Amino acid sequence: MSATVFVSPPAVAVFPTAQVEAALRQELVEVVKTEAAMKGMTLPSDAAGICQAPVPVDSLVAVATLTVVEGIVGFELPDSVVRTGGYDSVDKAIAELIPQIEAKWKKKNGVKS
Repeated sequence: MSATVFVSPPAVAVFPTAQVEAALRQELVEVVKTEAAMKGMTLPSDAAGICQAPVPVDSLVAVATLTVVEGIVGFELPDSVVRTGGYDSVDKAIAELIPQIEAKWKKKNGVKS
């Protein structure tokens, strides 16, 4: 996991969806690769295949990956953005995490939905 460095981002009126997604995807793929290797699981060779593979992403693992996003959004994210019980794949984790993170970002930045 990477250390979180909070940098005061410039005032942004639009949630940085692409940056958040890319950071989450990269971190979750690496975590899934590591866990699969430890469990002797075979994964697809490409990142897209790994993201779609039915490999569980534990909620504690998902919470730990939030640190890569915190530097992008500029604040610490609460653990509550992660669903208890985790996710069935990297793609499902990302699909559920991004709206949660965006909602917290909007609230923090005073952006109305």
